[in-house]
Amino acid sequence: MAGKKINSDKVSIIGAGYVGATTAFALMTGGVVSEIALIDVNEKRLAGEVLDLNHGISFVPRVRIRKGTSEDCADSNIVIITAGASQRPGETRMDLLKRNIDVFRQIVPGIVKQNRDCVILVVTNPVDILTYATLKLSGLPDHQVIGSGTVLDSARLRFLLSEHCHLAPQNVHAYIIGEHGDTEVPAWSITNIAGLPIEQFCKQCGRDCAKEEREAIFEEVKNSAYRIIEGKGSTYYAVALAVRRIVEAILRNENSILSVSSLMKGQYGVEDVCLSLPSVVNEKGLSRILELPLGEEEIEGFRHSAGVLKEFLKQVEI
Repeated sequence: MAGKKINSDKVSIIGAGYVGATTAFALMTGGVVSEIALIDVNEKRLAGEVLDLNHGISFVPRVRIRKGTSEDCADSNIVIITAGASQRPGETRMDLLKRNIDVFRQIVPGIVKQNRDCVILVVTNPVDILTYATLKLSGLPDHQVIGSGTVLDSARLRFLLSEHCHLAPQNVHAYIIGEHGDTEVPAWSITNIAGLPIEQFCKQCGRDCAKEEREAIFEEVKNSAYRIIEGKGSTYYAVALAVRRIVEAILRNENSILSVSSLMKGQYGVEDVCLSLPSVVNEKGLSRILELPLGEEEIEGFRHSAGVLKEFLKQVEI
């Protein structure tokens, strides 16, 4: 919408399900934004979530939370998409993907009709393919469309390594790259603790962990979502905090390095697909993607991840 001034710390969240509502809660309690517009086609659910959130307003930094419409995208600095269809019993991943792309065909044009200057942050799964779909459907510059990618996967890896090494997770620097999903890759070659490569740190602490132990930790990272879903039906707390971290980096123009999903343009020989690599995130959205000294096995894994996603993209019309 031409002539509408962007509110520098207003966020619109499309989708008031578990992830969308919990994201609103995370943003609200973190004092990150001044206004949150929660948008959903389910008016009854939306009204209940907004009322519940507003009842906690007196306990958090000043923020306005309200039921929104597509018009709220017009002055939002960031539009977060958490909306999407849930997987039906017996439904394949491809069937779910096709249904969610149909949902995005309705959502994305409405966003850009209102606002071509916002950053669109995609959270709905499969996040890499839907980030690519959003980029194509919106026609926005590459830097304005990013996905939550492997920010959460990387946090899971740091947590498990911190537990294994008996350290605070803030002192562990590690990334999961590639797809947010089954073909994701642990970037062990750039994993470090206190500036020491993981292998050197292990030797210093006297345990000298075998490769098999690292592989077991990674398998736990990769299967974390399945375990959570089996236990309680869906994941939403940690992903909401991961989204809050991305929002902070954008609104505060931090130039923080986060493993968001974005369009590849030749990184490690991969292009025309959205994947996660450590990237600089600031007020523009994506500032730049870093190409770090990965091991050959990790590069091959990253390329394999790209190949798998490209096969999915061939089967849907975007």
